[in-house]
Amino acid sequence: MRTSQVKWRRAVSGGCAAVLAGLVAGCGGATAHDGAKDAPRSPGRQVPYWLDGATPSAVAQQLHVTVPATATEAKAAHQKGFQDDGLLLAFVLPSSEVDGFVARLAPERPLRTRQDPVAGAVKPTTPFAHLGLPEPETLPGVREGQVCAPCEGELNSLGVAVVRAGEGTSRVYLRGTD
Repeated sequence: MRTSQVKWRRAVSGGCAAVLAGLVAGCGGATAHDGAKDAPRSPGRQVPYWLDGATPSAVAQQLHVTVPATATEAKAAHQKGFQDDGLLLAFVLPSSEVDGFVARLAPERPLRTRQDPVAGAVKPTTPFAHLGLPEPETLPGVREGQVCAPCEGELNSLGVAVVRAGEGTSRVYLRGTD
């Protein structure tokens, strides 16, 4: 190879490295929805990661959902992702109130009933196991469906699943992508 070709390749690869370094440096701090920056990431922090202190009311607001006053055992989580965030909200309602709650969500289609658990390994990117709950996909007798995809505003998608929790109660699972 001639000397001029070697110099040219070195110059091109050096320029590519500089551009790549600039792009990586520009991704150093994510901005939250309210304009505030997240805490700087420590070198060991992996994406995705769970935000501390996610409350059911805060997650419900991000999902554009009103949790009924009769809901109990409300749990929520917010997972920061590289591009999208995962939002989890689960609570227990009297079974007699579930249809009204689901109707207010205005799903794209009526919920479908799945009698058997989903076959195979279920590994959602935002697992309800983080809340100490079984994944709705692993349970029998689940009514489930998509509420919106795409949704309005910053919410990209919202899905709902409902399963019997006990005598006269049902657990509502909401999983959103923001």
